[in-house]
Amino acid sequence: MFADNAKIILKSGKGGDGHVSFRREKYVPNGGPDGGDGGRGGDLIFQIDPGLNTLTAFRHKRKYAAGNGEEGGKRNCHGKKGEDLIVKVPAGTIIRDAESGKVIADLSGENTRQVILQGGRGGLGNQHFATSTMQAPKYAQPGQPGMELEVELELKVIADVGLVGFPNVGKSTLLSRVTNARPKIANYHFTTLSPNLGVVDLEGGAGFVIADIPGLIEGASEGVGLGHDFLRHIERTKVMIHMVDAASVEGRDPIADIYAINKELETFNPELLNKPQVIAANKIDAIYDEAQSALPDLKQEFEPKGIQVYPISAVSGQGLKELLYHVNQLLSQVKDDPIVYEQEFFPELAMFREEAYTVEYDEKDQVYLVEGPKIEKMLGYTNIDSEKGFLFFQKFLREQGILEDLEKKGIVEGDTVRMYGLEFDYYK
Repeated sequence: MFADNAKIILKSGKGGDGHVSFRREKYVPNGGPDGGDGGRGGDLIFQIDPGLNTLTAFRHKRKYAAGNGEEGGKRNCHGKKGEDLIVKVPAGTIIRDAESGKVIADLSGENTRQVILQGGRGGLGNQHFATSTMQAPKYAQPGQPGMELEVELELKVIADVGLVGFPNVGKSTLLSRVTNARPKIANYHFTTLSPNLGVVDLEGGAGFVIADIPGLIEGASEGVGLGHDFLRHIERTKVMIHMVDAASVEGRDPIADIYAINKELETFNPELLNKPQVIAANKIDAIYDEAQSALPDLKQEFEPKGIQVYPISAVSGQGLKELLYHVNQLLSQVKDDPIVYEQEFFPELAMFREEAYTVEYDEKDQVYLVEGPKIEKMLGYTNIDSEKGFLFFQKFLREQGILEDLEKKGIVEGDTVRMYGLEFDYYK
């Protein structure tokens, strides 16, 4: 069964607790603290598997959790890091926050692997809390909890060309004729139940991937039939082939059909109409009376608008070569950049939404102090040393209102800000 959406629950690993222990050595009756740090929790990672083409596996398993970090040990032994969980998905999978619908990640193009939830930081052992006045601390820091999130997985088929048209106009027949795809072919009056992909090989090593996009009928953009389930697959395509029944075998008006489908595409996503289009006027082998043919009307209606009409027979193969080479020419004129959706939702930020923080000025050290559970958690989940981590850090300070609060306290460029051992100079 083809499946192109699923809803699952993700959980990253909890950080291991720090350990409380003291050295017990011969001739050292009062050894100092030697409790080790807890290991970091495992990350929840999504990765493309080229061998997958559906999300069927996620219909049978709903919860995915990474391993917890181990507790620190005696003699400054660091706890083992929790095992990462790598969730494999087909190329073209979009991961969204289930509550807001915002994009967390798009596993397409060069983005083949992404950490979705980071594991909690391990707690510090009691060796870190020794001071001149407290030489035997009996306290260790607990590990940070892992993050939990419900997400929606959505598969948008990656194809160069989308083949659209009302049911029973011959899309599956065309696909089987020009590619290695083997769709089920019959006189269906409803629709093919899953997108079919095939590779078109042309002379000279040229070629492209074509997808039969089913479910497009009037009202599809409003969820009628299987419209919503399959309209998403056309968003990544670069060129569209409108397939119509030029012989009007079932009495349909091919011109009205093209306008009806374009209206559905526009309602779903207006940008879809900006894609190059070509019309495949099928079933010319069934035209016995030229006067009854819709070809002249199709050409008169659409060719002045720059949309070429190609008479074809998907059954006999007539006209297919001309159609395919025109499609290949259109593809060569389209920018080759893959359509990848930008990240809109950051799970780390969602974790801190309800937490408090304080912004104070320390006159003695002449630094601005930013503290609170929100800040400590953020630093625990974020690698400031990496470029991506530092960009997230800046986004966090801006969106949480921390930069605004610092300015209210009178901070100016060049002043120092301190956050749990991290210091940086403030610049706008």
